[in-house]
Amino acid sequence: MMHDPDQHASLGAMYKDYFLDYASYVIMERAVPHVNDGLKPVQRRILHSMKELDDGRYNKVANVVGNTMKYHPHGDQSIGDAMVQLGQKDLLIDTQGNWGNTLTGDGAAASRYIEARLTKLALDITFNPKTTEWTPSYDGRNKEPVTLPVKFPLLLAQGVEGIAVGLACKMLPHNFIELIDASVCALRKEPFDLVPDFPTGGIMDATDYRDGLRGGRVRVRARISSEKKGLLRITEIPFGTTTGALMDSIVAAAEKGKIKIAKIEDNTAAHADILVHLPAGVDPDNMRDALYAFTDCELSLSPNACVIADDRPQFLGVTEILKRNAEFTKELLRMELEIRLGELQEKWHFSSLEKIFIENRIYRDIEEQTTWEGVIGAIDKGLKPFKKLLKREVTEEDIVRLTEIRIKRISKFDSFKADEEIKSLEKDIDETEKNLKQLTKYAVRWFEDLKKKYGKGRERKTEISTFDRVDRSQVILATETLYLDDKNGFAGYGLKKETPIEKCSTLDDVIIFGQDSKMRIVKVAEKFFVGPRPMRVAIWKKDEDLIYSMIFRDGKEGPILAKRFRVGGITRDKEYELTRGTPGSRVFYFAVHKSEAESNDQLLIVHIKPALKLRNVSRPFNFGEVQIKGRSSGGNIVTKLQIDRIVRAPKDFDPEVGA
Repeated sequence: MMHDPDQHASLGAMYKDYFLDYASYVIMERAVPHVNDGLKPVQRRILHSMKELDDGRYNKVANVVGNTMKYHPHGDQSIGDAMVQLGQKDLLIDTQGNWGNTLTGDGAAASRYIEARLTKLALDITFNPKTTEWTPSYDGRNKEPVTLPVKFPLLLAQGVEGIAVGLACKMLPHNFIELIDASVCALRKEPFDLVPDFPTGGIMDATDYRDGLRGGRVRVRARISSEKKGLLRITEIPFGTTTGALMDSIVAAAEKGKIKIAKIEDNTAAHADILVHLPAGVDPDNMRDALYAFTDCELSLSPNACVIADDRPQFLGVTEILKRNAEFTKELLRMELEIRLGELQEKWHFSSLEKIFIENRIYRDIEEQTTWEGVIGAIDKGLKPFKKLLKREVTEEDIVRLTEIRIKRISKFDSFKADEEIKSLEKDIDETEKNLKQLTKYAVRWFEDLKKKYGKGRERKTEISTFDRVDRSQVILATETLYLDDKNGFAGYGLKKETPIEKCSTLDDVIIFGQDSKMRIVKVAEKFFVGPRPMRVAIWKKDEDLIYSMIFRDGKEGPILAKRFRVGGITRDKEYELTRGTPGSRVFYFAVHKSEAESNDQLLIVHIKPALKLRNVSRPFNFGEVQIKGRSSGGNIVTKLQIDRIVRAPKDFDPEVGA
């Protein structure tokens, strides 16, 4: 096929058009569900194919897949995978055989070994050829539904995930009963609230769900109970993971030193059952929090409610989707009632016509007619006096149907039964017309009957709760020791032969006060530089309200200054100057105290360098006279003389008497 050179102005324009065509196809025909029936095209074709094959018995999945390929332009693998996912949702497909396990992540058996049929729920809510809009299949040989006439918010019940070109869709599943109750509220114009419900159970915090729109978050936790001393049992897992992946995350956290476990067992069968054995001395409550903080026992899910609506992709919230589904169900019920009313009226018309034709022996008027036109005319003439009893005109098609009545039916005609049948039809017509006039009430009854019929066993599985995010620094186990190589200026938990400082975890930060009068905070590691002979190296604990005392010389010949300070807010790996920054500054005294009272208790002796006419070379200094300020404060003058050293005053020192 030759390319038309006038079709595109440039190669770039050609690729732009081709890309847009491809993106539109993936969005509309593959990855994103339709708002009306909540199905992707492949799912819709699978269900249509199953209805086509339905005879009440199970069909091999391979046969369903083969039949679906008449409608779906992709391979059998994609159809088979989509059908397994649809069957695992336990809503529309009644499965038989090994369909895999969503808890463990085990795959289904080959499609030739497993079987399926439509559930009664699917037959009730999904199909009606009279209200279905049809379109030719991709090869033009068959007809397939544009959307299925689903009378239920199926999209919100099943949930769906799809990645298209330039956008993605992720709808979380919701509870069957709650969706029906919300649909009733929507029809009655009453407020309602919807949050997800997961087949794996667990505990959910949906305070930031944001109606399922982009930017929302749902946090889900595993259900963990303390069975006995030293044992935690996980009986429900977060949606989106498997028992195998969850156990791998626990083992990985233990190997990194974030948690400490003795062993882990998996007894999962029909329900999740994971046993986490704890070492002696480990607190179960602290370990539960640690599992939430460092493993997949807590997951954050990000919904993205994108659907095909009005022939284009749209981002609609869960509330709006449910309202549209409720109104769509109401419209489908209206169409069904109107179709039924038409059929009942047509049946009443012909039953009445048949009664008139037989009871008044009009059939005898055609005995002497020799032509078809004569027969039609004779019947029409015989019916003329009775036409006013009917509700519409008598057509030639009606007369032709009268000629097709068998002699046996005429001879056995029972006028009483005919009257009863007509009365029954009139009763049905009145009821149908009443339902049409009270359509909202009828739709509400439809949903309530649906809940009564199929709601048992579909109660909420995920517990709705609110919980704070676990602070990792508070629950991580101190499984390492921080060591200091004072001489060479290194620290870390890998320096096993050096001086131990204190227990630490791999997530801790370390605060360093160097001999260069600089302070910084770094993340702990196996080995990191702190500078030779640092004044202080310790684990940085944000909640500790420590008070630091320091006496330093400003420059090489400047005054001696004292300051007390708290560290306050910091930025990791940033250096903070503790003196005034004058070159040649030197720190003579440095101390750390846990309280202001303890800090006030510092009584020092300042030894001044001997000089001419200087009598007293030892002077007391009380730190309680120095106000506590921020770390950037300049300090108070102790003396302008040069000093030799500063020492702690002995306990029996009397500042009035002197040294």
